[in-house]
Amino acid sequence: MGRGQKWLRRLYSQRYLQIMALLGVAWMVVFNYIPMYGIIIAFKEYDIIFPMSMAPWVGLDNFKEFLNDDMLLTVIKNTLGISLIKLIIGFPLPIVFALLLNEVRSVLFKKWTQTITYLPHFLSWVILGGILATWLSDVGVINKILLSLNVIDSPITYLAEPKYFWSIIIVSDIWKELGWSAIIYLAAISSVSPELYEAATIDGAGRFQKMRNITLPSIMGTITILFILAVGNVLNSNFDQILVLRNQLNADASTVIDYYVYQTGLIDNRFSYSTAVNLIKSVIALILLVGANFVTKRLNNNSLF
Repeated sequence: MGRGQKWLRRLYSQRYLQIMALLGVAWMVVFNYIPMYGIIIAFKEYDIIFPMSMAPWVGLDNFKEFLNDDMLLTVIKNTLGISLIKLIIGFPLPIVFALLLNEVRSVLFKKWTQTITYLPHFLSWVILGGILATWLSDVGVINKILLSLNVIDSPITYLAEPKYFWSIIIVSDIWKELGWSAIIYLAAISSVSPELYEAATIDGAGRFQKMRNITLPSIMGTITILFILAVGNVLNSNFDQILVLRNQLNADASTVIDYYVYQTGLIDNRFSYSTAVNLIKSVIALILLVGANFVTKRLNNNSLF
């Protein structure tokens, strides 16, 4: 039997799995690759009432317009500010949480803690945004607590103050995703060989020493891959969250690239311009992804590709 016949026989024996895989490939082609044709309108002056092929070419005019836009510095500042703080604070917290939760000996307490912490992940930002808007209003629970503790003298409408917006976005994002993000690290920790911990115990290592010398090095590959993906998404500021919590009073602190693309494209009907802005963001994100992958590969020989 030739190699080709063996391959076909194995393919037939896995036909149901292959069909499932092909459905995933088909979904990706239809929703991820075919729409990429629309990128050409970034180099055209597109009007929705005419086909793309009839739109006149304008070259790099849309890109030049964005680079000269008065909103450019504000958009970049808000996007990078929110995303980098999320990366610096929000990325290590699930790792620390997973390491600490792994040391808990009470199974019941561990299960309850996991359930409570990853429950917000399953709630949409529409629901959580409504909860936060109620809590942070001038008659909300946050103001009542702070007034009762004499921390503030008068109620503050937090979502109306731009100076509080970044803190609200970052804290609420951590609250929503902390438990869910920790699941990946807990799964990686569960694959660490118990023999390593037993050997460390015999050598007299304490819990924190085991954590530092065994657990962390063992899950470094997982941490590296997730860090690379996080760096690649640094220009994504969680559009759903921004859209729900944004208003005209905090616009100076809440206008990020994703919202700017939404506003110029779907509200102002400037489809070519918004496509150009989003294309710039995608190119920069690709550069960041490749750069982070290169750096991590050089530092610890772990990489995504």
